[in-house]
Formats: sequence, C-alpha cells, structure tokens
Amino acid sequence: MRKVDTVRFGEIEVEEDKIVHFEQGIPAFEDEHEFLVIPYDAESPYYFMQSLATPDLAFLLTVPFVFFPDYEFELDDEVLKQLGIKQQEEILIYALITIPGGKVEDMTANLMAPVVINTTNMQARQVVLDRSGYTTRHRLFPKKEES
Repeated sequence: MRKVDTVRFGEIEVEEDKIVHFEQGIPAFEDEHEFLVIPYDAESPYYFMQSLATPDLAFLLTVPFVFFPDYEFELDDEVLKQLGIKQQEEILIYALITIPGGKVEDMTANLMAPVVINTTNMQARQVVLDRSGYTTRHRLFPKKEES
C-alpha cells in the first residue's frame, strides 16, 4: 500500500496492483506516469483518473460505449505490443471528458484519443486515432431543440 495526497480525495491508500502506468505520460502531461482510476460513485458512468505525483491533477473519464454505443476503432500492432495486450478481454477503454464553462449539459468526450489500459499488467496509453472520423469534442448530451 502506498499513501498518496490528493486535493479532491484527501489522503488515499493505493494498492500497487491498481496503479495505472503510462510509460510515455499522456499528451501535454508527459511527466505524469502513475494514476489511479477512481469511480465517481457506484451508479455513475464517470470516473476520475487521479495523478499519484500531482495532488491537484485528476481527469474526468467515462467508458465511451455508455454514451456512444457504435464507437469503435482498431489498435495497431505497435500499441498492442507496447501495452502487452494479447487478447481483447484485457483491454479497458476510457474517454477523457471536458466540461466547458463548468456546464454539465455541455460535457464532451474526446473520442479521438481514448485512454487504453491493459487490465492484466496495468500498462496504459492515450492513443491518438489520427485517421478516424472522431474528434476531441463529442457531446455527451445532444443539444435540446429550442421551441
């Protein structure tokens, strides 16, 4: 067990086998290599990805298939090899969420760069899907039509 200070959760105890390792960091946060994925609550589709090095750094995530059931992409061989993925069952996919202006109804998910985690060895990478039709800002909740 390792004790980690966080701004959002206070001091937490982290089991070593629950730590998600980003060998290359994540884009714009290349020095951040260890995170813990914490459910928002038992019923919620949201999670926090808390940095173990920076107490005030936590990203909001969701499992993209909850909001986008048709979401799909292929991981190239280099990513599979880097993460040590041998079978599909080992893969966990998250999308980073942005809340523009703090307005929950305007939340967007980054489907262009999913976070891919190998649940067997806890190696992870944010994979940029260059040649996909996805963007960094897919709305979670469609805008309501003005009447």
